[in-house]
Order: sequence, then structure tokens, then C-alpha cells
Amino acid sequence: MAKLYYDDDASLDALKDKTIAIIGYGIQGRGQGLNLRDSGCKVVVADIPGSPAWENAKADGQTLLSTEEAAEAGDIVQILTEDHVQARVYETQVKAHLKDGNALFFSHGFNIHYNQIVPPKTIDVLMVAPKGPGSLVRQQFEKGGGVPCLLAIHQDYTGKAKEIGLAYAKAIGGTRGGVFETTFREETETDLFGEQAVLCGGLSALIKAGFDTLVEAGYQPEMAYFECCHELKLIMDMVFKYGISGMRKRVSNTAAYGDMSRGPRVIDDYVREVMREMLREVQTGQFAKEWILECMAGRPVFKRVWEQDSEHPIESIGAELRSHMPWLEDM
Repeated sequence: MAKLYYDDDASLDALKDKTIAIIGYGIQGRGQGLNLRDSGCKVVVADIPGSPAWENAKADGQTLLSTEEAAEAGDIVQILTEDHVQARVYETQVKAHLKDGNALFFSHGFNIHYNQIVPPKTIDVLMVAPKGPGSLVRQQFEKGGGVPCLLAIHQDYTGKAKEIGLAYAKAIGGTRGGVFETTFREETETDLFGEQAVLCGGLSALIKAGFDTLVEAGYQPEMAYFECCHELKLIMDMVFKYGISGMRKRVSNTAAYGDMSRGPRVIDDYVREVMREMLREVQTGQFAKEWILECMAGRPVFKRVWEQDSEHPIESIGAELRSHMPWLEDM
């Protein structure tokens, strides 16, 4: 079982007199940056001048600096840019400004685990990764709650990396929900696999396959959309709150029986073996290499598949139906 830490296990004193530099003020950067500031931490922010993120930071009253200036000012440097640009930002704008005893933070282990970023041995390197988007990190913090976080230590030069990591997690609200101790390897590989096989790849493919099956059989696409996409939130809300067994207790017995008797025919031994193959691609670095090369080439496959999937009938049908559901804006 993972080691869990809560509010009483962390002290904000570990961040006293330290400057925290947030590199990248996107959704995650904004959520963490605002929570840190509201917890009494000294925060500076860097992003591309004139970008929407830069303007958001300005509107939030954050102290804005260039990336080089922020890295120079920071005792703790948290890199929250997208994965595919982190290595370049680190090499060209951060690395030269790190000082012995600094702490380099991440919220995803991709670039450290796959050696795209190799920090000097004279700094702490750790990860505090909220298990939710930055908007939820901010929302729950303002309500007095917190999104659970992962904590991983890659280098502990000062001997205080865990203390600093727990303090940071507390400052963004993570210790209210619980902080789970893990490793960069475990976080990276499980995160990539979960995205590919279940949360994004598996789910979107399953939705489209169900939609296509019904439409090909002659059913109205609107009905196919409602049954294979729209109602998914209802089911996932129950799973999120009560677990799979709890969801089955809250749907009809007919639905529960269909779930238990037919689900294994959809996710059969062949699909499970494909999942194992996908996990091996993550573990060996094959997927990481593929994605890095794809980005270096200008993302030709990414753009082509994105455009193709955007033209799938479920997108136009869904957009039309959702346009008559103004209440979705409040969800």
C-alpha cells in the first residue's frame, strides 16, 4: 500500500523565505500559482509575453518575469509547460540559472524518466502531481478541500526534499485530499498507460465504435449519441463517487446484468493483450521516442488524425444536440 500524508504531516515552514518560480501559467500553473500565493508563499511567474497565459497571470496580480529571471529568482523552480517543450525550456532558459541547493519541481515525470532533462546532481529534483486539472485544484482549494497529489523524489541533494515536497503539496491543498508517495517511473508509466488504454484512447474509441455500430444498423444518430456518449457522464459520476459496485447498485438490474455478462466480451483476452503491449511500449520508452520524434517533425500524424477524428459524425451530431442544452455550461 502507498504511504499517505495529510495536513498534520506537512509544515509550510519548509517554504519560509523561499521564492517559488512557476514556469508556465497554463491551467495547472494558474491553479498551483494562485493556491501557493494564497498560502502565503512568495511566487513569481513566467510565460510567453503577450500570450493568454501571460495575460491571465497579469490579471491575477502575479509577479511576472522572463523565464530566465524567474529561474534565477527561484529557490524552487516548478516547470509546468507542456511535456514536449519542457526539455527545450530547461536547456535554454532554466539550466544555467539553477544554483546548488535549489529544488527543481515537476507535476509529471515524463522528461525526467525518459532522460530528456538531466539535472545537475547538486539540486533536489522532485514531483508534486495533483490528480486533477489545475482548475479543480483551484476550485477545491477555495472550497477548503484539496485534490489528492502524488509525491516522488528523484534527487535529494539537501536531505530535505520530502519535507519541501510535502510543504508544497500542502500549500496547493494536496494534503487535504491526501499525498501518495510514488516514483517518477511509476507515475509516468501508469499515467501514460491510463491515458492511452482507458481515460482517453480506450474511452474515445469505445464511444465512437458504439455510435458507429448503432448508426450502421439503421438507428438514428441522435439516439446513438445519447446512448453511447451523452449518458456516459451519469455512469462515470456514479463510478467516481461510489465505485463500480456502487454504480451497479444505482442502475437497473437489467443494466447491471448487461454490464457483468457482456462487458467481458468487449474487453476480452485479445484487448487485454493489446493493453499489455501498450504498457510495454510505455515501459521501454518506445512511445516516448515516438512522441518526441513526432513533435520534432512538426506533428504530421497528430494533425492528420486530429482532423480525421474531428470530422467523425458523432462530433457534428453532439455539437447540435449540446447547443440545445444551455445547462451544460453550469456543470
